[in-house]
Amino acid sequence: MASISVVFLVLSIAFVCGMAQPKQDSSISSSALLTYPGSWLSPSNRFAFGFYQQGSGFAVGIWLVSQDNRTVVWTANRDDPLVTSNAMVYFNRDGKLVLRTEQGQEQFIASSAKESVSYAAMLDSGNFVLYDTDNKAIWQSFENPTDTILGGQTVSSGSQLYSSLNKSDHSTGKFYLRMQPDGNLVLYPATSEDNPPDAYWVSDTYIPGGVHKNQLYLDFNGSLILINESTGATVLTLYSNFYGGINPNNNNNNTIYRATLDVDGIFRLYSHTYYENGSYHVSRLWSAPSNPCDVKGSCGFNSFCTQDNNQSDCRCLPGHDFVDPNRRTLGCERNFSRAGCRGAKENATFYYISTIKNMTWGDIPYFAAEMSMEECSSSCLEDCNCGAALFKNNNSCQKQQFPLKYVRRDTADGHMAFFKVGHTALLNPPLMITRKTEMVQIVLEIIGFTVLSCVALAIFGRFIFKMRVLRYNRLLHNGKLGLPEEVTLRLFTYNELRRVTKGFKEELGKGSFGAVYKDMMSLEKMVKVGLWCIQEEPALRPSMKCVVLMLEGYTIAVLNATVANPVLCNSSIEFEIKGLVTGTAKDAFVVSNYNHKGWRGSTSCSSPAKMNQNPLQETVFNYVS
Repeated sequence: MASISVVFLVLSIAFVCGMAQPKQDSSISSSALLTYPGSWLSPSNRFAFGFYQQGSGFAVGIWLVSQDNRTVVWTANRDDPLVTSNAMVYFNRDGKLVLRTEQGQEQFIASSAKESVSYAAMLDSGNFVLYDTDNKAIWQSFENPTDTILGGQTVSSGSQLYSSLNKSDHSTGKFYLRMQPDGNLVLYPATSEDNPPDAYWVSDTYIPGGVHKNQLYLDFNGSLILINESTGATVLTLYSNFYGGINPNNNNNNTIYRATLDVDGIFRLYSHTYYENGSYHVSRLWSAPSNPCDVKGSCGFNSFCTQDNNQSDCRCLPGHDFVDPNRRTLGCERNFSRAGCRGAKENATFYYISTIKNMTWGDIPYFAAEMSMEECSSSCLEDCNCGAALFKNNNSCQKQQFPLKYVRRDTADGHMAFFKVGHTALLNPPLMITRKTEMVQIVLEIIGFTVLSCVALAIFGRFIFKMRVLRYNRLLHNGKLGLPEEVTLRLFTYNELRRVTKGFKEELGKGSFGAVYKDMMSLEKMVKVGLWCIQEEPALRPSMKCVVLMLEGYTIAVLNATVANPVLCNSSIEFEIKGLVTGTAKDAFVVSNYNHKGWRGSTSCSSPAKMNQNPLQETVFNYVS
């Protein structure tokens, strides 16, 4: 039997080497340029190399050609960002096969090929090969598999296949198949890092010492076997489809075999049979493991896998809800809050035990002991650390903390599982919303709060502005503001003075304090009186009585400005009160050109000395505040 295996291996390798030699008409020159939607086809048109659409972008790969859909068997740089339809594949000046993005960035498709490429070929085996000037293969896709191997392809010792993320996304997924150096072919979840307890399928072909390494091989007739790399002997036949040797006319064979690690973590062998009318049929020949719920990691934390009609489904453990109901494989999270733990014992009034039969999981328990089923349930309920307990048929109780992983229904085991659930999970079930809905709600709340704040601030600012305008207008049009100590000093702009005097149209006169105009505001009294009171000569300053009378709005008639003695305000005989001024036209004191005998003393009112230079027959000094 061993000799037959050796002969079979030698023939297979010889045939693969022959297949690596391209036909003359199938070669691709180094000057070739590939853009979407073009492709480089194999001679039989069964395989194509080029751009294929993946979501909203494009990737470079190899696929099986069919009328209604395509089966991708290899992807270049599968975890790199997708490119646009304007990208291109060509050989650069250094003879390297590169992918050039629309932005001008170059990515090597065959990064391990160190020599310059003379030409390439897409073979009928599905192998894309690069050749040097000596027609030697310097790189081939068969030596760099992604999730699939084809007839004539191997997975050597230390190599692995990684599943795709999903059926429409061929980037690296959640599971991998590894041909271990110890001779075992093992399936793991992607997060396990070759940890033996995480393995969910193994070939049990361990070789002590690892002297003779194994490799996985799929022949052109669909047989999937493990062979020894050194001797070529068959170590394990996973699936046999041997019909008397290798078909030398494989290029014209109507059946193509492929073994793929699918997105659900199951390693499957398929056959694609093509018919003369252009139709084809796909058959599933073998799979490992046979039960999809045996795949560890198929469901996320705190969820369990159940099988119905050979279809697996993920469900949440009691007291938990899906993280994302639209993506059930992401796992579940607890829907109740933990109550306080008193005296190292749980407050049992806040919890109850939910029981599910035929359950098992892969976590190592933190506590294990022999006890009855009732004692196991009560022990978990009272234990602060216990989230679940597994009671096995041998009266073994294993207590476990959350989160739980690799949980599944298994009717063969018959174990009983106890889950501690909070009563609030029944009384107040949480509202399930997706993360996207949460983000939209938060953004809308922030926008609404910002808008309301801006509106409130605008209304408040408008109110303050209106109040100040009303107050200003009240001061502006009020003729009597009281005594000087009742008001504060104000500054008036030129435009304000121009507006109240109607453009300085009617000039009443000019004096030592400047021009005086009709219709000046009553507040201007204060300014004129103030200027009169700060004369350098004390004799020219008015008495306090004159100041008070003028500020109260009375018009005072004064004698000729040339008289040295000012008017006395202490006697009604010595000055003439024209009456309380009520109109803006009367808000002035008048200097008359006549003599009066009663003008004397330093307590009288007088026009300033500078008025001798510009005597007025009737000068009106307005009191400006």
